[in-house]
Amino acid sequence: MLDTRRVYVAILLLGVVSLMGDVVYEGSRGIIPDYLYFLGASAFIVGLIGGLGDFLGFSVRLISGFLADTTKAYWLFIFLGYILIIAIPLLAFTNSWIAAALLIIIERIGKALRTPSRDTVLSSVSRGVGVGKAFGIHEFMDQIGAVLGPLIVGLIMLYTRNSYLHVFTALFPPYIILLISLIYTYKSIGGWRYGVDKGLNGGLSREFYVYALAVALNTMGLIPAQIILYQASTILQPENQQWLVPIIYLVIMGLDAPVALASGYIYDKLKLNVLLVPFMLSIIPPVLTIISGFHLLVLASVIFGIILGMQESIYRAAVADIAPINVRGRAYGLYYTFYGFGFLLSGVVYGWLIDVKAQLVTVITYALMTQVLAITLLLKSKNMVAAIDTPYG
Repeated sequence: MLDTRRVYVAILLLGVVSLMGDVVYEGSRGIIPDYLYFLGASAFIVGLIGGLGDFLGFSVRLISGFLADTTKAYWLFIFLGYILIIAIPLLAFTNSWIAAALLIIIERIGKALRTPSRDTVLSSVSRGVGVGKAFGIHEFMDQIGAVLGPLIVGLIMLYTRNSYLHVFTALFPPYIILLISLIYTYKSIGGWRYGVDKGLNGGLSREFYVYALAVALNTMGLIPAQIILYQASTILQPENQQWLVPIIYLVIMGLDAPVALASGYIYDKLKLNVLLVPFMLSIIPPVLTIISGFHLLVLASVIFGIILGMQESIYRAAVADIAPINVRGRAYGLYYTFYGFGFLLSGVVYGWLIDVKAQLVTVITYALMTQVLAITLLLKSKNMVAAIDTPYG
């Protein structure tokens, strides 16, 4: 049995690695829609690239999670995934949206390689302190980097008068720091045993798949951040105020962190009941975004940040409570596949609705329909879990 102090040290070390990773790739995500727009991409193309990148980044987790469980080489996948973040600084050398799209997708695949293994390691070492708390702390630290990244990018854009070259080049140093912190973390906790728990063998249950489908419907109806930022870019770029776009993303990331931490603690007490809150809130951002207007887009970003904070903490914690430890890498791979497929569809759908200037009633109908279905399935999965009452955390 691992003592509590060592558990918290492990959680914090994994949090530092994620923090540095987020400085690089979350810093870039705030400016990527504007950069693609600068390179000539339409709203549909931005939505497609973002959705496809996220879908591949999520669906590949099914393979990487299965391989990690099979080989127990969790740290190999963690290292490979973080190394591929190099694709983001390399955006400095692109001059077409096609080349930029390839690098964006490569970075997403890197995230797919590392995330199931990292979450398996995190859920394994967190037993005894609460999986919701562990994921909340991890996401809080993760989002510190997600706030610093857009802030750095926004300031560089302002100081250099919107120089994309300087922005992406400036992300090389934090990438090097990321690799150093990753090596230190591995040397500190890499020898621990993960994914082994005698007496808890078996596959994934029906309630897991019902929960994963509920999450997919939730993300299908929630407009992705890149579309919100694209709408902001169309307003700000003609005024030569693109530097505000990553600042809007900073708002999202700034809310994500404290919400993740608070909801993680609440989850350990209320479990799946907490997820009703982000599911219901997900109806609002699409409506505000389609109406447009700078202030409404900022409000949409605020609500999206609250939802994202819960998605990144308690959605993941729920997987650990439903899936046995011996197949948890595969469980996270499947979960992220459903999650990413939902965002792929939402990116394409909302991008197309914006391009064709769809009526508000169409957007409201789609957002409401998807979330009602999602909540119905969430309640069903909650009742199923309550009936068997056998969490595996």
